[in-house]
Amino acid sequence: MSETKKTVVLIPCYNEEKTIAKVIQDFKRELPQADIVVYDNNSKDQSNQIAKENGAIVYQENRQGKGYVVNAMFKDIDADIYIMVDGDDTYPAENIHKLLEKFKEEKLDMVIGDRLSNGSYAKENKRNFHGFGNKLVRFLINKLFRVKLQDIMSGYRIFSKNFVKNYPALSSGFQLETDMTIFALDKKFKIAEVPVSFRERPAGSVSKLNTYSDGFKVIMTIFNLYRYYRPMMFFGMISILFVILSLIAGTPVILEFVEMHYIYKVPSAILASGFGILAILFFVTGLILDAITRINRENFEIKIKN
Repeated sequence: MSETKKTVVLIPCYNEEKTIAKVIQDFKRELPQADIVVYDNNSKDQSNQIAKENGAIVYQENRQGKGYVVNAMFKDIDADIYIMVDGDDTYPAENIHKLLEKFKEEKLDMVIGDRLSNGSYAKENKRNFHGFGNKLVRFLINKLFRVKLQDIMSGYRIFSKNFVKNYPALSSGFQLETDMTIFALDKKFKIAEVPVSFRERPAGSVSKLNTYSDGFKVIMTIFNLYRYYRPMMFFGMISILFVILSLIAGTPVILEFVEMHYIYKVPSAILASGFGILAILFFVTGLILDAITRINRENFEIKIKN
């Protein structure tokens, strides 16, 4: 007899009074055995009350930001299967069955609801800059980890308990999904994508995303993650830049010394030497941090296996 696994639907919520009731009722219909948990993040409307009236378990997270909400969710809630979905009704609940099927059959740690492969996001999304940002993030992460993921920023996901209890939710805003994906790839968790439909928010429901500020945060997240997860690549590129600058500043000095057996361009020689020293320092920094990163990764794998 197979053991019944506890399933929970986690819904981050901030000012979603127009949609939260429908999201709760849709998931109750599709997954009657699951607990529906709403984390209200200081909503100024009636989201909290509406969620309670519709039978959800409601928690309050006072630290503002989706990252804090997810941190609290993962810390507080104990389950075997964690489903996370936004409270804006853009992800149809009926898609959950094919995500769960993939998750269980392949014994995965993360399944991402992919809005992009079937074109539904491109059809419904009215913010072209968001589409461009999504493609840029996807391209950089796929290059970094040599994978072929389609939708890095999807808010529709399923997680294993192993992932949830080991993921440090440090991002405070909407760059969270990017951070989750990169953490899973770096730590070699088993992940997959399943195409899902996407629909635009209903009339009266307003997106919390700020196209420019949140886009900048995502780019900075990727910049920092290159620094954290691929330090040899990051500092190696800076080292190469200073080598080039050193050669540009030093070549006339070397040619002068070969021709005249004396250095008259002392400032250029000092500048070239400085660039050369910086190149060495950045290269050595990359080597040291790369070794530390490798050791941390090995220690993490030993930890989760135990």
